[in-house]
Amino acid sequence: MSFPSDLEIARSVAPKPITEIAAAMGIDASLIETHGDDVAKIRLEAVDALADRPRAKYVVVTAITPTPLGEGKTTTSVGIGQGMSHIGKRAVLSLRQPSMGPTFGIKGGAAGGGYSQVIPMELLNLHLTGDFHAVTAAHNLLSAMVDNHLFQGNALGLELSNITWRRVLDVNDRALRNIIVGLGGRLDGVPRQTGFDITAASEVMAVLALSTSLEDLRARLGRIVVGYTKHDEPVTAEQLHAAGSMAVILREALKPNLLQTLEHTPVIVHAGPFGNIAHGNSSIIGDRIGIHCGDYLVTEAGFGADMGAERFFNIKCRNSGMAPDAAVLVATVRALKAHSGKFKIVAGKPLPEALLAENPDDVHAGAANLIKQIENVKLHGVSPVVAVNAFPGDHPSEHQAIREIAESLGARVAVSTHFSDGGAGAVDLCRAVVEACDEPSNFQFAYPDDATLKQKIEAVATKVYGAGAVTYTAAANTQLDRYERNGFGRLPVCIAKTHLSISSDPTLKGAPTGHTVNVREVRASVGAGFVYPICGDMMTMPGLGTDPAAAHIDLDEHGEIVGLS
Repeated sequence: MSFPSDLEIARSVAPKPITEIAAAMGIDASLIETHGDDVAKIRLEAVDALADRPRAKYVVVTAITPTPLGEGKTTTSVGIGQGMSHIGKRAVLSLRQPSMGPTFGIKGGAAGGGYSQVIPMELLNLHLTGDFHAVTAAHNLLSAMVDNHLFQGNALGLELSNITWRRVLDVNDRALRNIIVGLGGRLDGVPRQTGFDITAASEVMAVLALSTSLEDLRARLGRIVVGYTKHDEPVTAEQLHAAGSMAVILREALKPNLLQTLEHTPVIVHAGPFGNIAHGNSSIIGDRIGIHCGDYLVTEAGFGADMGAERFFNIKCRNSGMAPDAAVLVATVRALKAHSGKFKIVAGKPLPEALLAENPDDVHAGAANLIKQIENVKLHGVSPVVAVNAFPGDHPSEHQAIREIAESLGARVAVSTHFSDGGAGAVDLCRAVVEACDEPSNFQFAYPDDATLKQKIEAVATKVYGAGAVTYTAAANTQLDRYERNGFGRLPVCIAKTHLSISSDPTLKGAPTGHTVNVREVRASVGAGFVYPICGDMMTMPGLGTDPAAAHIDLDEHGEIVGLS
């Protein structure tokens, strides 16, 4: 019998009323705003109402460097959340909301997988409570205010060639990457070149995720820099009188969403910042609520430990004041074999037979990436737990190879079958997480606040990426000097680079050392509160492939959604 689809599994479980999920978390009904029976918003008052309750252990789920085969961070996060109940512990999950662009592009959904999913998966993947649309609207309102300011005479002296604020849309649409606005007659605006990014890449999304209160949200929106004058002076959303209206649009979106897993573990879903040019983590407000609602709060960081986890440690934790107790590093046999460089993997084509054959030596050959990512977690003083996300075609000898690699570095390791067995398959993993959380915490940042921007960049590049040197283009040097002069030097850095390598070169596999990281350009997300150096070409508006998921998502004869995965 074939394994059922994710959508079939999701529909096989009746969700509990969301009010019951909230009650099990100890959240009073007065703090919940229901959106139907299965989804709710949590009022911001819950942050203070729960603050005196015991603090849960804080666990971040990260991974080795992604491969085309996928590592399963979300599925593993859900598996851990469900598995905790099997060992007598209460867990709460805190996850990002999926972007509809990738849902209709290549992913087809991002609710987990198999028997470790968030439900209702259709709502999670499609609109949910409209937070992404609110971010889109707030961002584009500021874009309209920028162009209106130019049309009305440009009193602030914005230099047209130095306007950094673009527009956003939650779709994958390569035709919008570069556009010209203001064409037509004189009343149609000032012609200039700009473009669209995907909504997840909006600084407004990063602001939503990093804000700690409605007041903090309003202040951060005001600090957003939309461009510079010819004298290199920043022009902000506050100066354009746009921040107040943006905050009004985002007032409801700042409230975290509450859902559940297949086994009724509470899931706080909130925000969805892009993992390349932003920190790629769910919201601080969601975590501040969840940390007081169970024994363990499990959250997830985007891409590999060199990206999402590094930013979780150095950006999110800096803003939240919360320190993690353990980090789960997800790996698969197939992905480690791919990191060996021995196999050619082509999307849409069958995997090489040799990759699927039993060969623990190939696992060891790809071990360098896992070893470096374990080191990246330990660099921040956090206890690592390697989660082997098991597939049916794996061999015990290959699982043992991963165990040997991880244990040689002092990391705990467990094989987990949560995809096929749900929480029961994650029991060993959960026990390892509990043990890691019981160790004394020695959390530390990779660099101090008062380091210069270049010192921060070089700390991440050398310590986390294994680089031998960092170089800067003339433009990047000019931009860094400008940001230091404008008082942005105390902000953390969020290095925008490829997710396909620990280095900034996507062709370098494993764990390269001694390479050079070249900073091509530097931008400042002053409202969100970080500076992001750009290494290489960053795609902030994805395109659709030859056979996008959108071509297969539809309604059946009963009006039910089909094609999500």
